[in-house]
Order: sequence, then structure tokens, then C-alpha cells
Amino acid sequence: MIRTHAFAIGFDAVGFAPARLGSEARDRLVAFVQAGYHGDMGWLASRIDERSDPQILWPAARSVIVVGFSYAPATDPLEVLSKPSQGAISVYARHRDYHALIKGKLKHLGQFIASRFSCEFKVFVDTAPVMEKPLAQSAGLGWQGKHTNLVSRSYGSWLFLGEVYTNLEIEPDQAASNHCGSCSRCLDICPTHAFPAPYQLEATRCISYLTIEHHGSIPHELRPLIGNRIYGCDDCLAVCPWNRFASATSHEQIIARADLTAPHLARLSALTEETFRTTFTGSPIKRIGRDRFIRNVLIAIGNSRDRTLRVQAASLRSDPNLVVADAAQWACDQLDALP
Repeated sequence: MIRTHAFAIGFDAVGFAPARLGSEARDRLVAFVQAGYHGDMGWLASRIDERSDPQILWPAARSVIVVGFSYAPATDPLEVLSKPSQGAISVYARHRDYHALIKGKLKHLGQFIASRFSCEFKVFVDTAPVMEKPLAQSAGLGWQGKHTNLVSRSYGSWLFLGEVYTNLEIEPDQAASNHCGSCSRCLDICPTHAFPAPYQLEATRCISYLTIEHHGSIPHELRPLIGNRIYGCDDCLAVCPWNRFASATSHEQIIARADLTAPHLARLSALTEETFRTTFTGSPIKRIGRDRFIRNVLIAIGNSRDRTLRVQAASLRSDPNLVVADAAQWACDQLDALP
């Protein structure tokens, strides 16, 4: 009944897991933090116990309903990388912020369950200490691939995840097994070599981390490797062979906005605080703020080899934000050094 209703309200995948995780998930998280791979993401280190044990987060929890929502793109997300005067935005951020959309559906599902079975529930979408990917694997939705992201046999690497914790006892599904085999495409394509080993991510070298979570200046040695990626990176996701089974999402709410598919760097570099907020209202990009976003745009301009963009970079060398000013000077230096 729960699964049928979840499909009816728009979820693409549904699975059931016990409200517990094995020691392997905790051990991997602890090793990740101890190695310093989490960088500025202090929230990963601060609540390890709650993150690695659902019953510490909520002692009454007995089962976890894990749902998946496909955001598979209709076109090759890496195509824009061959257009260096345009910006590459991660597929998940080319439309409205998925958090509110999925949370609303999860609340609907939770209320449906509570009304039928007189139970309690809590819902989570990537904003609480919840280890979504290990829970999704336990619920049978997919497995954590060598790039550490979830891989689904039906939806490839393109699933948003959400969870309903409940005190209802539900028979769990069979956990998913790993089907990566000898494939290493996701590891091999990473521009910054952010995978020290399969199933390990050094986030401080990951372009998604550098362009979204990192607050300060991006290390100089990594800037040329970022290319024109201005918000996130899809390389390791996009090359997964399992994506061939994923059809483009049918959810109209998250179809890519035309102006965010391959936006011109010149236009983006001119965004003020006000126009940034207006442009990205309802978008996850708004979360990082104008300064971090313009920093990313300037790194892309420096990598563009397009001298016509120098005037935009030069105009930002005196920006009040020192990180932006530094990126602007770097961009000018890169374009001035072209033969």
C-alpha cells in the first residue's frame, strides 16, 4: 500500500530498510573525516553518531522508507564542456531546488502512512544527519558506486533521494548488490583526480565541493582543471554505463531551464547582488550567494581562452569581496598570457 501510494504521488523508486546501519558505513565516514577530506563541511564531522545510526537521530525509528526521484537529463550534460565561453552547471541545479519539492511529497507520504497505521514519522531530504546513500542501498534502490554516489540499475546516477523515518515495523527489501565490476570510467574522468581509491572521495579536490561548499579562494593548482564548470560537476556521474537504462525525467518541475543549460559567462559575470538573487530565485544556486558564484565564473573566464571576456574580468578586479577580486586578477593574468 505504501509503495503504491509513493508511486502514485510521483516517486520513481521506493524501498524499505531497517532503521539501522552496519559498522561499515560509520567506519567509512570516520575515515573520511579523519583524513580531512570533508574540508569546510564541518557538519559532516559534528554529528557522526546521529548520521551513522538512525536510532540515535530518532530513538523511536524502526523502519526507513527511501524514495528516489529521477532527474535524468534529456541531453549529454558534458556537451557544454566543449563551449568554454559558456558555463557548465550541474544537472541537478538547472531547475528549481529539489529539496522543497521532494519534502512536500514526503510529508504527503508520511501523512498517508500515519492515517492508515496510526504511527509517527519524520521526513528528511539532504538537510539532516542522514546517510542517504547507505540507506538507499539497504533499501534496494541501488549501490554506492566507485564514485561514492548511488547507482541504480533503472535510473543510473540520476536519483534524488529522500527518507521517511517511522516507528512502524515494515518488512525490509533486499539490499542492493554492487554491479560496478571492473569499470573505472568515473574514476578515470575526474579532472582533479579527487578519488584516491575506488569508493573514496577526497572532497577538497572535487569540483562540486570547490564550486559549491568551499568559501574561500580556490587553490591555484586546481583552477585550470575546473575548466568552465561554474556550479558542480557531473563528469563522474555522466560517464556511468548504467545511465543507458535511464530515460529523461518526466517531472516537469525539474526540467532544465533554458537559461541555465549553457549560460554565457559574460552575462553571468555582470550579476550584481540584486540580479543574482532575482536570476536564481527558487534555484539551489542561490544558496552559495553572489560572491562565490562570481568567483566560479571568473575561474571559468580565466580558462576560456576567450580574450573578449577580459573586459568583464578586469571590471571585477576591484570588487569589494577579496575572493572575487583575486579570481578576477587571476582570470586577467591567464588571458594576458595567451600566445
